[in-house]
Amino acid sequence: MPYWFLGMTLAGLLPFGGPAVGVLALLVFPAAAAFVTGLVPSVRLLESSLAKELLRGPAEALTPGPAETWESRTRSGAWFALHLFAGVVVSGLSLAVPPIAFVLIMAPLVNWDERIAGRLGRSGRWVEWAAPPAGIAGVAVLLVLIVAGGVLLARLAPRFLGPTAAERLADLEARAVRLAERNRLARELHDSVGHALSVVTLQAGAAGRVLDTDPEFAREALGAIEESARAALEDLDHVLGLLREDRARPAPQPTLKDLGRVLEQTRLAGVRLDAEVDPQVEHVPAAVSREAYRIVQEGLTNALRHAGKVPVRLRLGVAGDRLEMEMSNPLGARGAGSGHGGGRGLGGIRERVTVLRGEMTAGPDGDRWRVHVSLPLGRVP
Repeated sequence: MPYWFLGMTLAGLLPFGGPAVGVLALLVFPAAAAFVTGLVPSVRLLESSLAKELLRGPAEALTPGPAETWESRTRSGAWFALHLFAGVVVSGLSLAVPPIAFVLIMAPLVNWDERIAGRLGRSGRWVEWAAPPAGIAGVAVLLVLIVAGGVLLARLAPRFLGPTAAERLADLEARAVRLAERNRLARELHDSVGHALSVVTLQAGAAGRVLDTDPEFAREALGAIEESARAALEDLDHVLGLLREDRARPAPQPTLKDLGRVLEQTRLAGVRLDAEVDPQVEHVPAAVSREAYRIVQEGLTNALRHAGKVPVRLRLGVAGDRLEMEMSNPLGARGAGSGHGGGRGLGGIRERVTVLRGEMTAGPDGDRWRVHVSLPLGRVP
């Protein structure tokens, strides 16, 4: 009604008359005013919330939110105008059809229909027996119109109030960022805490077996267990801080300069580790150094977990503009089917290599399991 009043006011200011003024007053001006109102960002939030709760059907998939682009504002304005005028039609028919239907249904029982027909200029022949079916049919048509209008609006709502292509792209990008962050946190937990637990398990078993015969080794193993557990707690606290978005905590970022600690922990777990590490690897770029540290850590963890305390060979060095690393170990009594490639370890390594645009091969090589990783360095100082 406010838009109709506005339309009639504006139409009254026009210098001409005729049917065109009525069309402008009742349709064009109100529709334009409703469309302009729909450009307000919060209108989309209100309309999508109402459509989601009241229309149901396809409209239930709507995600209420304000219009952030002109495309979504334009669609919201069109929906607002359509919504209001559909409501006007249904409301008008809902007010007019029931009284008329009542008069038609009661026509055979009363005589007011004759007076009404006379005033309408229909005082001639009047077929009263056809009036009740016509009244019932009118109510039925009204109900069908109401239901059909609701179904139609429910189907149109996602087109007008749903996300635009830009909003869908932004949502996909945000989901990709969240997924990448979750995968990164999962890799950090798996590589750091998983490695520490694997080493601690083997160190505790070794210490228990030689506690009486070699107490000095047992004390050394217990000290290594304490150090491994403390490092795992630090990594776990870091990951939990990221989950809580606690940016005040300094994040431990081990690099290849800290590789000696991992190698020593692996040896204390009872593994005969043959490691050749080029001193130049301490000068590779920080991003590569951090990922390479985790790759070596996960490779040693896989060897412990899947092959047991078998001899492990590690070669790590810089060749030209690439960091080359190779880890190999005998397949062990459990063989390649005991978990090689079936867990998350190799998947995590492959994700890190992919992020750095490197190359990786992993699999049985004769009677040994071999992992080779090559990472580009760019420019090494």
